[in-house]
Amino acid sequence: MQVGSKRALRQALLPYGAAAFAAFAAGAAAVLALPPYSILALVPVAYGALFLLVRGRAPSAACAIGWVFGLGYFGFGLSWIGESFQVDAERFGALAIPAIAGLSALLAIFPALAMAVFGILCRRTRIQGAAAAVLFATCWTGAEWLRGHALTGFPWNLSAYALTDYAPLRQPAAWVGSYGLGFLVFLASAVLAQAIVARGTFRRASLLFAGIVVAGAWGAGLARLALPLPAPPGISLRVVQGNVPQQEKWAPGNAEATLSRYLALSAQGGPVDAVLWPETAFPGFLDEDASARRRISVVLPEGSVLLTGVPDRVMDGTEALYFNTIQAYGRTGEALTGYAKHHLVPFGEYVPLRGWLPLDRLTVGLGDFTSGPGPRTLAIAGLPLVAATICYEIIFPGHAVDDRFRPGWIFNATNDAWFGTSIGPEQHLASARMRAVEEGLPVVRAANTGISAVIDARGRVLHRLGLEQTGAFDAELPPALSPTLYARFGDVMLLPLILAAWVLGLGLNRLNPHPDRRHRRHS
Repeated sequence: MQVGSKRALRQALLPYGAAAFAAFAAGAAAVLALPPYSILALVPVAYGALFLLVRGRAPSAACAIGWVFGLGYFGFGLSWIGESFQVDAERFGALAIPAIAGLSALLAIFPALAMAVFGILCRRTRIQGAAAAVLFATCWTGAEWLRGHALTGFPWNLSAYALTDYAPLRQPAAWVGSYGLGFLVFLASAVLAQAIVARGTFRRASLLFAGIVVAGAWGAGLARLALPLPAPPGISLRVVQGNVPQQEKWAPGNAEATLSRYLALSAQGGPVDAVLWPETAFPGFLDEDASARRRISVVLPEGSVLLTGVPDRVMDGTEALYFNTIQAYGRTGEALTGYAKHHLVPFGEYVPLRGWLPLDRLTVGLGDFTSGPGPRTLAIAGLPLVAATICYEIIFPGHAVDDRFRPGWIFNATNDAWFGTSIGPEQHLASARMRAVEEGLPVVRAANTGISAVIDARGRVLHRLGLEQTGAFDAELPPALSPTLYARFGDVMLLPLILAAWVLGLGLNRLNPHPDRRHRRHS
């Protein structure tokens, strides 16, 4: 290739290289908008930059920019996954970086798809102005919803979670859920970005549109926060955080030390109605261990019950089926009720396509877990009805509660010891807080190494035990609210929200029929 042609090629590729670098940086910056950082100013910066980068580009270029943005977003946002590979570093440590890179590249397909559709529709409809911002937010929300449902679904770090630490701004999730709140996040970001590059009346119209979205969400949130709370149910809980390192949890000979630690922590304090232990707190089959149940019954306060995470097995002919469960026990040691986890973690609790993939689980010991039948509401004498969730089941909007029997609270038993002191447990807690707002129900979280917490129905953390702390705390169960619109109708609430945004966007375009046309279309 001649020197002149090489120079021409570099000049042709330079704008795309700069756009790719900016997209990757924007995706990484968006992670800083999420808990535990929650830098709100980065929300319009990151998502607005993405809008400006794809606006006017060919669908293929928009798709590539969306993928690179997703690579930065998931690469940094899910970096904590590498911690889990170090639990058994000799076997899996070398896989940490390839696993993060591969998962990030796979999940980045969803923002790539969103931007590709955005590019196609912009080209075909010549849509501009406020309506283009609405289309951008609509495409992103559709892809984010798809990420939460395709295959087994993985709705971790939804864009709405940037608002988790801002009490008024997270409240609209009670009406439109986290996917709807994410739509508002992207809509406001895109409109503000348009205001930067627009002129004259269109700039003013863009600022007006963004102001309506932000002020509407903030005002609605303040109104919900101002409503009086019902009286609490008068239930006292003891949340126990054993803080057993994952490397020691299943080590031979450590079962006695683990049980003794949980018994000692559970015996502290006065009377309570329930004692809550985290996921797989008991490293064995508790329903088969009469001695352990007798020891538990001795330390349980009078009139209380134990809710604990524990593995379970059921014989199916000559084959044993294993389940990850929450089981309830009374002071006499009898099993009262239980729940089997239905949304299992791929490669953590089972290997997808085990007959085809030459891979093993990160966890040792039992065989693959079997999924339970679905969300379940447990009825336990002396307690309000409770929805049981285990570990990352709490990250799925609209799937934490059995709609047929509305509970009075959600118990989330989890084990985040896999992720050390990384940002993972804080992100996990943010999901639990958003489920509380969506459902109008308090969430009580017992975590092995943290973060254990009591969260009220408006998403406020009332009590918590931080990472790698050993201890227990007593807390009063917060009151449940009336079923929210999202609890009643779920993701259907996205439709009127998006429709209203389209009406407003198209209306503003009619008031300003010649929005900014300065940007040229890229092939």
